[in-house]
Amino acid sequence: MTVESPAAVSIAQVIGTLPGPFQQRELARVNDAVVQLAQLHGEFPWHDHHEDELFLCWDGTFRIELEGREPVTMTPGDVFVVPRGVRHRPVADEPAHVLLVERPETKQYGNAR
Repeated sequence: MTVESPAAVSIAQVIGTLPGPFQQRELARVNDAVVQLAQLHGEFPWHDHHEDELFLCWDGTFRIELEGREPVTMTPGDVFVVPRGVRHRPVADEPAHVLLVERPETKQYGNAR
């Protein structure tokens, strides 16, 4: 039996299809994780998750504000993991793109308090 290889995903092409800031697009699933792409621009609401969330800055710059901690500034190629339960929000003064690695059940706007 031959297994056909899936096609590669062009991040640049997907960026061109994003409808606007904070609208996520799923790029791939790997093991128990989902790789999402999103444009950041402006302030996302404060929230937290029951699981860790990985941010990989693709282009532009943004910061991840963390409750009770110093913000983390992200530039292209930077990776940062927000630990589960930490209230946070990404903020981008200019458009930036981010890859997110999270569980499929992760809620974009976090868990209700």
